[in-house]
Amino acid sequence: MRPRERRETGEQDLFRSRLDQIIDMNHPLAKLARTVDWPFLEERFGEVHTDDPGHPPLPTRLMAGLAILKHTYDLSDEVLCERWVENPYYQYFCGEEFFQHRLVFDRSSLTRWRNRMGEERLQALLQESLSVATKTQAIKPSELSRVIVDTTVQPKNVMFP
Repeated sequence: MRPRERRETGEQDLFRSRLDQIIDMNHPLAKLARTVDWPFLEERFGEVHTDDPGHPPLPTRLMAGLAILKHTYDLSDEVLCERWVENPYYQYFCGEEFFQHRLVFDRSSLTRWRNRMGEERLQALLQESLSVATKTQAIKPSELSRVIVDTTVQPKNVMFP
């Protein structure tokens, strides 16, 4: 069963404010959320899921968004989950419409999702990240043509006579 993807409904809630009405839409994460090609990621990551019985998969935008945030800010799974609960920008980036006061997923879901996706699909996530970075001019295409590796701090096995 493919994940049931969330779509922006535009619904109002009498007792809750929408995140897009609370946050600064010029914040870098809000801009990035509008730039990422979420349908492309949903298509690539949705291929993995089967129609087996059990709990339905979590939305791709939530899980891919968490993976991007984890690597962007170099966070552990535990710290990522703590920050997601307290940061409305993280929640908006991951596709939430209303502020959530508790996790909507189990922490172990992050590890299971990464294992299920595999190397090839996580490469697609990296590809989309680089595509967005070039679109937003965060990096220049010329910076992607050559990799410079500094090995000066690596131990050398040098023997003196």
